[in-house]
Amino acid sequence: MLVWLASILQEYVKEFAVFQYLTLRAILGVLTALSISMMLGPWMIRRLNQLQIGQAVRDDGPQSHLSKSGTPTMGGTLILAAIFVSSLLWSDLSNRYVWVVLVVTAVFAAVGWVDDYRKVVEKNSRGLPARWKYFWQSFAGLGAAIFLYYTAQSPAETQLFVPFFKNVAINMGFFFIPFTYFVIVGSSNAVNLTDGLDGLAIMPSVMVGSALGILAYVTGHTEFSQYLHIANVPGTGELVVFCAALAGAGLGFLWFNTYPAQVFMGDVGALALGAALGTVAVIVRHEIVFFIMSGVFVMETVSVILQVGSYKLTGRRIFRMAPLHHHFELKGWPEPRVIVRFWIITVMLVLFGLATLKLR
Repeated sequence: MLVWLASILQEYVKEFAVFQYLTLRAILGVLTALSISMMLGPWMIRRLNQLQIGQAVRDDGPQSHLSKSGTPTMGGTLILAAIFVSSLLWSDLSNRYVWVVLVVTAVFAAVGWVDDYRKVVEKNSRGLPARWKYFWQSFAGLGAAIFLYYTAQSPAETQLFVPFFKNVAINMGFFFIPFTYFVIVGSSNAVNLTDGLDGLAIMPSVMVGSALGILAYVTGHTEFSQYLHIANVPGTGELVVFCAALAGAGLGFLWFNTYPAQVFMGDVGALALGAALGTVAVIVRHEIVFFIMSGVFVMETVSVILQVGSYKLTGRRIFRMAPLHHHFELKGWPEPRVIVRFWIITVMLVLFGLATLKLR
């Protein structure tokens, strides 16, 4: 919105041309989202307490979690408000990629909100039935995939690029659609599974989102993409602003979500953030690198799959409890230790993912 306004004003005051720079708008996006989160956080926590929107804690989980019962949840609405306001203010709204990411994020947020509302407000332990949850997730994921496939303007936009190699690109053709669906929906549910400890999901989301912002910038920049031997997809650079807003909003939320948490994200935040990260990864054509950087989310998801599969096939459990972070808690690790160590792993994986830009 402000980009459009600045383009008009620069005809009269040339200094307004500075707002055309992506790097400046990304910095302003971070600061705007961070400020919104920090300022609205205390009010939202008070409001959620007044409405008695508190988290219910499972009796069969780690005993240390019982004290968290009643902590306000659905705080993901704070993250989303900051992301949307900042993105709409500082993004070029004529860019189709910006709208794809915003729409996907909004739909997944709506699914998470309904699920949270039924569980917390209506006291329905089932929440949104699984079939309807996956229906709407699939609707948004497939919708985004189909739109990106049929609006692709170059072969690079539907090819799968393999890191570590300069010129390895797989033409996916129509397979691009189910592949994109898998990335978006899988990423959304992976982040949701990880959101079980204070700050465990939000900080990796911030780190991975920031790295995706860097990838979006170099992918959309003709000279940088040529130098790094990666796909050049014009227009993806604009997603830097969205990724910056996500990072700022996430850091602001972490102020209140760090151990011991004053507010939880809830499905409304986790499902939306995961879907947003997956959508950006697809658009910038770095799905494999995204898989590497999201190693913590992947480990958490795989632990659940292995646990369920093993129990159904053999009647035995592989882990003391799934997702994986609960396994370490039941082994005696204090919650902050689990959280920080998972953060450190994410830092390492994100740096390795970014290193693949030169390891070709």
